[in-house]
Amino acid sequence: MKKNKGRVTLPSQQNFLKETKELMERWGADALRDSDGTKLDDELKRLDAAIYTTYFVARSHNEFAEQHPEEMQQLYLMSKYNTAADKELTISFLDGYFEEQVEADYIHDPKSWWEVIDRTTGKVVDPEFWEVKREENCLVITNAVPWHEYTVSFLSYMKWDPTQMYNHITNNWGNKPHEIPFDIRQPHSNQFIKEYLQKWLKENPDTDVVRFTTFFYHFTLIFNSLGKEKFVDWFGYGASVSVAALEAFAKEKGYRLRPEDIVDQGYYNSTFRTPSKAYLDYMDFIQRFVVSEIRELVDAVHGHDKEAMMFLGDNWIGAEPYGEYFRETGLDAVVGSVGDGTTLRMIADIPHVKYTEGRFLPYFFPDTFYEGNDPVVEAEENWLTARRALLRKPLDRIGYGGYLSLACKFPAFVDYVEKVTDEFRCIHDTIHHVKPYTGLKVAVLNAWGKLRTWQTHMVAHGKYYQQTYSYQGILEALSGSAVDVIFLSFDDVKESGIPEGVDVLINAGDAGTAFSGGENWLDESLTSKIREWVYKGGGLIGIGEPSACHHQGRFFQLADILGVDKELGFSLSTNKYFTESVHAHFITENMTAYDFGESKDNIYALKEDTDILKYSNGSVHLSSSPYGEGRGVYIAGLPYSHENTDLLIRALFYAANKESEYKVWHASNPHCEVHAYPDIKKYAIVNNSKETQVTLVYDGTGASCEVTLGPGELKWEDSANEG
Repeated sequence: MKKNKGRVTLPSQQNFLKETKELMERWGADALRDSDGTKLDDELKRLDAAIYTTYFVARSHNEFAEQHPEEMQQLYLMSKYNTAADKELTISFLDGYFEEQVEADYIHDPKSWWEVIDRTTGKVVDPEFWEVKREENCLVITNAVPWHEYTVSFLSYMKWDPTQMYNHITNNWGNKPHEIPFDIRQPHSNQFIKEYLQKWLKENPDTDVVRFTTFFYHFTLIFNSLGKEKFVDWFGYGASVSVAALEAFAKEKGYRLRPEDIVDQGYYNSTFRTPSKAYLDYMDFIQRFVVSEIRELVDAVHGHDKEAMMFLGDNWIGAEPYGEYFRETGLDAVVGSVGDGTTLRMIADIPHVKYTEGRFLPYFFPDTFYEGNDPVVEAEENWLTARRALLRKPLDRIGYGGYLSLACKFPAFVDYVEKVTDEFRCIHDTIHHVKPYTGLKVAVLNAWGKLRTWQTHMVAHGKYYQQTYSYQGILEALSGSAVDVIFLSFDDVKESGIPEGVDVLINAGDAGTAFSGGENWLDESLTSKIREWVYKGGGLIGIGEPSACHHQGRFFQLADILGVDKELGFSLSTNKYFTESVHAHFITENMTAYDFGESKDNIYALKEDTDILKYSNGSVHLSSSPYGEGRGVYIAGLPYSHENTDLLIRALFYAANKESEYKVWHASNPHCEVHAYPDIKKYAIVNNSKETQVTLVYDGTGASCEVTLGPGELKWEDSANEG
């Protein structure tokens, strides 16, 4: 049978024609791309494939950047905390930073643009009481209060692009020049990027897709004095700051930002911080500017009959794919890195583009492709995890990146990717534009709402963190489950209530974070609307420290719905009588082991009708509670696993009062799942594990049969059921 081909992008490099042709045939690739550090030669460009060319807008042009050092991109940075022992305090504000990456901005007057703060009191030190010594890169405070702590918030220039720096270190690019990022808000830079793009488009007629990597401002990535990551926030807007931007902001918004609005006590407005009005205003300001400039570049690309693709990474700040202005970019496509099901959905669900593409792992770099390592292990884990989400919302294309010459040294890896690309095309061809069966509609509630669709609890894109995996598992479970998922902000609920059709709200996170909500819970309109909605039949699932904000004798402000609260040490004198676990419950049916991740301690039941489902070490870890016609469920943490996915889905159906619909399309073995597509009368049974599994499969009619699936197997079946 003839091999199905297409929808796959292959990385290649110079002097690698024969092997490229072989892998194009085996993997069915119909597009070739370069990567950071590689180029495609003319022989490769003449192959029967679309040519993607990486295009850097505001880096990789040192010949221009060196002529305009005043137009380098800028950052607000904060010094270390320094304790005064006397009235005079000297602060070396660059201490701890990598001086090959950043340098202080002395072009603009520090007295106008820097800020010294007494962190003990929070008061700003008047500029007349401090001086900058430029030669030593230090600042001297002359009226310090002994034993108070002080910081300096200072403007700096970023003289080395963070991604190129990372790749430089990872791949030992010792001879490559450090690429200088420049700010397209500046006059010379703005003119240069547009003129250069027009010139480049004329000189590259064989490019079919311009792969912008990405546009103007890098997510916040600062290195320490050892050349290692000091601060990283995949959502950080810190590198979009400049004097020109701050002046334009003041003119547009009617007020001036402080340095503190950007450095934010050294948290730099991490996505875990509940955003201030000033920061939200600044994000909106940057997004509107970035989108308008993107549109000009995209129009230029279209004027040369090429497609414009955005890489969702590197310099993506301001180009928020779920933001209010993204549709105005005119982009044809978005490509991003697929680390798991959550990141796949983050890409696949992006609106207003013709197609989406996922770059699967591992990246063909020497940190994975080295003698003695088996890259198939990572590739298999990546595919099995992402495939669940793909069966809910397929990408239009997939691909890989890096040095193809490295991948070719691992025949087993080449074999496995051949299997992946074939299976991907089968999935896409079968269900593209087909609505999957959905049992429930779920809304994830936090401070960010739809702007952070499939992006909650991320620090650096797709990476593991001890403090987040207990929450990241929620989205990972949802990404491939038979539920519709939307993302609501607290402001959405305050203004409009819970949207029609939502069955269950999920609020999850540590106390004080943007995801739990912090002081948003002091707004009585928010708590009242949720209480009324649940009382009339809605469901609420709280995970970790939901609705947490100590107020009026409660820590969980929706403790009355959840049936539990957290002991803070203030009510130790009050006995906690309700500690007995129920023996049987729908949520815990067939559960033999529990994993609440980092979990939470000192959670106690408030009332007798709270069903305690898991209790240990004096704390409730899992419970449910009635609330009028609705229900509340509490879970102490939910890392991703097949068992925890089953637990969450059971909790969702229970909270929604729809237990009877749980097995409409269902696999009894938690390592397996059923994905149904009633409109085409097909369903897929998948084994998400690397071992053979046996499962009962419920086919939508109430009937079930036993099915055996090999490791990682996907099996398609026809169905007569249209429901």
